[in-house]
Amino acid sequence: MYLYKHQTMAEDKPRLARLTAIITQLQAKRTVTATEIAQKYNISVRTVYRDIRTLEESGIPIVTVEGKGYSMMEGYRLPPVMFTEEEANAIITAELLVLKNKDKSLIDHFHNAVTKIKSTLRDSQKISADLLFKRIQIRDNKENENTSNYLIQLQSYISNFQIIKINYISQDNQQSERLIEPFALYTTQNNWILIAFCRKRNDFRAFRLDRIVNLQTTYEHFKPHKITLEQYLEKCRKKFMDTPDIPLSQG
Repeated sequence: MYLYKHQTMAEDKPRLARLTAIITQLQAKRTVTATEIAQKYNISVRTVYRDIRTLEESGIPIVTVEGKGYSMMEGYRLPPVMFTEEEANAIITAELLVLKNKDKSLIDHFHNAVTKIKSTLRDSQKISADLLFKRIQIRDNKENENTSNYLIQLQSYISNFQIIKINYISQDNQQSERLIEPFALYTTQNNWILIAFCRKRNDFRAFRLDRIVNLQTTYEHFKPHKITLEQYLEKCRKKFMDTPDIPLSQG
């Protein structure tokens, strides 16, 4: 009897950890499919259904979105989760990588986010985090140069489909004013590139963030472009038969 009880408790531990992780996953994304959960934890979709039912019976307000998956009820939040040592170390490494980024807005906002995350760490993890912060060095951008300050703003404009006005200096030092529909962002050679539909050129163009002199919102919105970023980049590859970094940075 004791042996059976001991085995059952041991078998329950991995499931308890998985259920906790599923809650975190649901809080982190707007909608999560059963297939995504199954693949992440290497379990069957049927097991996912059982896990979701167990969470619902435990009082977790999970909403089933017909044909899309599961989401957490709006406004529901559990207390901060505990981080493993490896997860805490990954956060510190990510912070050091971001600190070497050339966009100041990303650095400032990420630093604020990490400060909140660090507040949930155990004392022993905080000590290890402080030590690691002094023992890891990222050699890129040695002068800690900030060349842009628009990355975080642009992320918001992309997700809200908001038209913006920019003053832009091209590679041949020609300044122009553009009304653009921000589409996507990518980084290359330590610089951030904005892909946007330029109303002046009536086509997609790429703008280096460090060449944007001024940026203003118009509070107007545009219809989302049906093309995906992958489709756009593939179109560029076929057109230029090369990496899009140079052609796209012309603006």
